[in-house]
Amino acid sequence: MRRSLVRILREKGIVNEGVLEAIGTVPRHVFFDEIFDSHAYQDKAFPIAEGQTISQPYTVAFQSDLLDVKPGSKILEVGTGSGYQCCILLELGADVVTIEYKEKLSMLAKQMLGKMGYHAHFLVGDGSNGYPQLGPYDGIIVTAGAPIQAIDPLVKQLKVGGKLIIPVGDLKSQKMLRISKISEQQIVQEEFNNFAFVPLLGDNGWKN
Repeated sequence: MRRSLVRILREKGIVNEGVLEAIGTVPRHVFFDEIFDSHAYQDKAFPIAEGQTISQPYTVAFQSDLLDVKPGSKILEVGTGSGYQCCILLELGADVVTIEYKEKLSMLAKQMLGKMGYHAHFLVGDGSNGYPQLGPYDGIIVTAGAPIQAIDPLVKQLKVGGKLIIPVGDLKSQKMLRISKISEQQIVQEEFNNFAFVPLLGDNGWKN
Protein backbone atom coordinates (compact mmCIF):
# COMPACT_ATOMS: atom_id res chain seq x y z
CA MET A 1 0.00 0.00 0.00
CA ARG A 2 2.90 2.35 0.71
CA ARG A 3 4.44 1.54 -2.68
CA SER A 4 1.10 2.29 -4.30
CA LEU A 5 0.99 5.67 -2.53
CA VAL A 6 4.52 6.48 -3.70
CA ARG A 7 3.47 5.63 -7.28
CA ILE A 8 0.48 8.00 -6.99
CA LEU A 9 2.74 10.81 -5.73
CA ARG A 10 5.14 10.26 -8.64
CA GLU A 11 2.20 10.52 -11.04
CA LYS A 12 1.22 13.82 -9.38
CA GLY A 13 4.69 15.26 -10.03
CA ILE A 14 6.74 14.54 -6.91
CA VAL A 15 10.21 13.60 -8.18
CA ASN A 16 12.37 14.11 -5.06
CA GLU A 17 13.65 10.60 -4.42
CA GLY A 18 14.52 11.30 -0.79
CA VAL A 19 10.98 12.50 -0.07
CA LEU A 20 9.43 9.55 -1.91
CA GLU A 21 11.66 7.12 0.01
CA ALA A 22 10.62 8.72 3.29
CA ILE A 23 6.91 8.48 2.36
CA GLY A 24 7.49 4.84 1.47
CA THR A 25 9.22 4.17 4.80
CA VAL A 26 7.01 5.88 7.41
CA PRO A 27 4.01 3.68 8.41
CA ARG A 28 1.16 6.20 8.05
CA HIS A 29 -1.43 3.65 9.26
CA VAL A 30 -0.14 3.87 12.84
CA PHE A 31 -1.65 7.37 13.04
CA PHE A 32 -5.13 5.95 12.34
CA ASP A 33 -7.51 3.93 14.46
CA GLU A 34 -7.38 0.33 13.26
CA ILE A 35 -10.86 0.47 11.72
CA PHE A 36 -9.65 3.26 9.40
CA ASP A 37 -6.49 1.46 8.22
CA SER A 38 -7.83 1.26 4.67
CA HIS A 39 -7.73 5.07 4.49
CA ALA A 40 -4.10 5.41 5.61
CA TYR A 41 -2.45 5.11 2.19
CA GLN A 42 -5.02 6.99 0.19
CA ASP A 43 -3.85 10.41 -0.96
CA LYS A 44 -6.21 12.41 1.22
CA ALA A 45 -6.34 14.25 4.52
CA PHE A 46 -8.13 12.56 7.42
CA PRO A 47 -9.57 13.83 10.74
CA ILE A 48 -7.59 13.29 13.95
CA ALA A 49 -8.08 14.49 17.54
CA GLU A 50 -8.85 18.06 18.58
CA GLY A 51 -10.60 18.97 15.32
CA GLN A 52 -7.35 18.69 13.35
CA THR A 53 -6.36 16.57 10.35
CA ILE A 54 -3.45 14.41 9.25
CA SER A 55 -2.32 16.11 6.07
CA GLN A 56 -2.77 14.66 2.61
CA PRO A 57 0.40 12.74 1.64
CA TYR A 58 0.79 14.87 -1.50
CA THR A 59 0.79 18.02 0.65
CA VAL A 60 3.40 16.53 3.00
CA ALA A 61 5.55 15.49 0.05
CA PHE A 62 5.14 18.87 -1.69
CA GLN A 63 6.12 20.90 1.38
CA SER A 64 9.02 18.56 2.19
CA ASP A 65 10.31 18.85 -1.38
CA LEU A 66 10.14 22.68 -1.28
CA LEU A 67 12.03 22.70 2.03
CA ASP A 68 14.97 20.83 0.44
CA VAL A 69 16.10 19.16 3.67
CA LYS A 70 19.75 18.17 3.97
CA PRO A 71 20.98 15.66 6.58
CA GLY A 72 21.68 17.52 9.81
CA SER A 73 19.50 20.52 8.90
CA LYS A 74 17.83 22.14 11.90
CA ILE A 75 14.14 22.44 11.03
CA LEU A 76 11.36 24.14 12.96
CA GLU A 77 7.94 22.59 12.32
CA VAL A 78 5.05 24.86 13.27
CA GLY A 79 2.07 22.59 13.93
CA THR A 80 3.02 19.09 15.11
CA GLY A 81 -0.48 17.72 14.50
CA SER A 82 -0.40 13.94 14.20
CA GLY A 83 3.41 13.83 13.95
CA TYR A 84 3.41 12.35 10.44
CA GLN A 85 5.12 15.33 8.77
CA CYS A 86 7.67 15.30 11.59
CA CYS A 87 8.47 11.65 10.81
CA ILE A 88 9.07 12.48 7.16
CA LEU A 89 11.47 15.28 8.14
CA LEU A 90 13.30 12.95 10.51
CA GLU A 91 13.59 10.31 7.77
CA LEU A 92 15.18 12.99 5.59
CA GLY A 93 17.86 13.44 8.25
CA ALA A 94 16.64 16.67 9.83
CA ASP A 95 17.10 17.71 13.45
CA VAL A 96 13.47 18.69 14.16
CA VAL A 97 12.04 21.14 16.66
CA THR A 98 8.25 20.82 16.49
CA ILE A 99 5.78 23.10 18.24
CA GLU A 100 2.05 22.49 18.71
CA TYR A 101 -0.63 24.87 20.01
CA LYS A 102 -2.75 22.05 21.49
CA GLU A 103 -1.10 20.19 24.35
CA LYS A 104 -3.05 16.96 23.83
CA LEU A 105 -1.92 16.67 20.22
CA SER A 106 1.70 17.27 21.16
CA MET A 107 1.54 14.63 23.87
CA LEU A 108 -0.06 12.04 21.56
CA ALA A 109 2.46 12.72 18.80
CA LYS A 110 5.41 12.50 21.18
CA GLN A 111 4.18 9.16 22.52
CA MET A 112 3.56 7.78 19.03
CA LEU A 113 6.92 8.85 17.62
CA GLY A 114 8.70 7.50 20.68
CA LYS A 115 7.11 4.09 20.13
CA MET A 116 8.24 4.20 16.49
CA GLY A 117 11.82 5.09 17.46
CA TYR A 118 11.72 8.68 16.18
CA HIS A 119 13.11 11.51 18.29
CA ALA A 120 12.35 15.21 17.92
CA HIS A 121 12.27 18.19 20.28
CA PHE A 122 8.57 18.58 21.17
CA LEU A 123 7.21 21.91 22.40
CA VAL A 124 3.76 23.17 23.36
CA GLY A 125 3.07 26.81 22.60
CA ASP A 126 2.22 29.50 20.09
CA GLY A 127 4.00 28.42 16.94
CA SER A 128 2.89 31.56 15.10
CA ASN A 129 5.73 33.26 17.04
CA GLY A 130 8.18 30.57 15.99
CA TYR A 131 10.65 29.51 18.67
CA PRO A 132 13.69 31.81 18.60
CA GLN A 133 15.20 30.23 21.71
CA LEU A 134 16.42 27.25 19.65
CA GLY A 135 17.04 29.13 16.40
CA PRO A 136 18.26 30.12 13.98
CA TYR A 137 16.95 27.39 11.67
CA ASP A 138 17.98 26.03 8.29
CA GLY A 139 14.30 25.69 7.47
CA ILE A 140 10.86 26.36 8.89
CA ILE A 141 7.75 24.50 7.75
CA VAL A 142 4.25 25.64 8.72
CA THR A 143 1.54 22.99 8.54
CA ALA A 144 -1.46 25.27 9.08
CA GLY A 145 -3.02 28.04 7.01
CA ALA A 146 -1.57 31.40 8.05
CA PRO A 147 -2.34 35.09 7.56
CA ILE A 148 0.38 37.18 5.97
CA GLN A 149 1.57 38.67 9.29
CA ALA A 150 2.93 35.26 10.30
CA ILE A 151 5.77 35.54 7.77
CA ASP A 152 8.06 38.21 9.26
CA PRO A 153 8.68 36.75 12.75
CA LEU A 154 9.48 33.37 11.20
CA VAL A 155 11.83 34.74 8.52
CA LYS A 156 13.81 36.47 11.29
CA GLN A 157 14.49 33.03 12.80
CA LEU A 158 16.00 31.62 9.59
CA LYS A 159 19.71 31.35 8.97
CA VAL A 160 20.96 33.10 5.86
CA GLY A 161 20.33 30.55 3.12
CA GLY A 162 17.35 29.11 4.99
CA LYS A 163 13.83 28.57 3.67
CA LEU A 164 10.35 29.12 5.08
CA ILE A 165 7.55 26.99 3.63
CA ILE A 166 4.18 28.44 4.62
CA PRO A 167 0.60 28.32 3.28
CA VAL A 168 -0.73 31.90 3.35
CA GLY A 169 -4.25 33.10 2.63
CA ASP A 170 -7.61 33.21 4.37
CA LEU A 171 -9.46 30.60 6.43
CA LYS A 172 -10.69 28.70 3.36
CA SER A 173 -7.76 28.60 0.95
CA GLN A 174 -4.05 29.32 1.01
CA LYS A 175 -1.26 29.63 -1.54
CA MET A 176 1.93 27.76 -0.71
CA LEU A 177 4.91 30.10 -0.42
CA ARG A 178 8.63 29.37 -0.30
CA ILE A 179 10.55 32.29 1.17
CA SER A 180 14.33 32.04 0.84
CA LYS A 181 16.54 34.22 3.04
CA ILE A 182 19.32 35.41 0.75
CA SER A 183 20.81 37.81 3.31
CA GLU A 184 19.65 39.59 6.46
CA GLN A 185 18.19 42.28 4.20
CA GLN A 186 17.02 40.25 1.19
CA ILE A 187 14.41 37.53 0.77
CA VAL A 188 13.01 35.87 -2.34
CA GLN A 189 9.37 34.75 -2.38
CA GLU A 190 7.99 32.06 -4.69
CA GLU A 191 4.32 31.09 -5.01
CA PHE A 192 3.02 27.59 -5.71
CA ASN A 193 -0.28 25.70 -5.70
CA ASN A 194 -3.38 26.47 -3.67
CA PHE A 195 -4.08 24.29 -0.63
CA ALA A 196 -6.56 24.15 2.23
CA PHE A 197 -5.13 23.76 5.75
CA VAL A 198 -6.60 23.99 9.22
CA PRO A 199 -5.98 27.51 10.61
CA LEU A 200 -2.76 28.55 12.33
CA LEU A 201 -3.74 29.78 15.80
CA GLY A 202 -1.88 32.35 17.89
CA ASP A 203 -0.60 35.90 18.12
CA ASN A 204 0.45 36.02 14.47
CA GLY A 205 -2.19 33.53 13.30
CA TRP A 206 -5.98 33.39 13.50
CA LYS A 207 -7.67 33.97 16.83
CA ASN A 208 -8.97 30.82 18.53
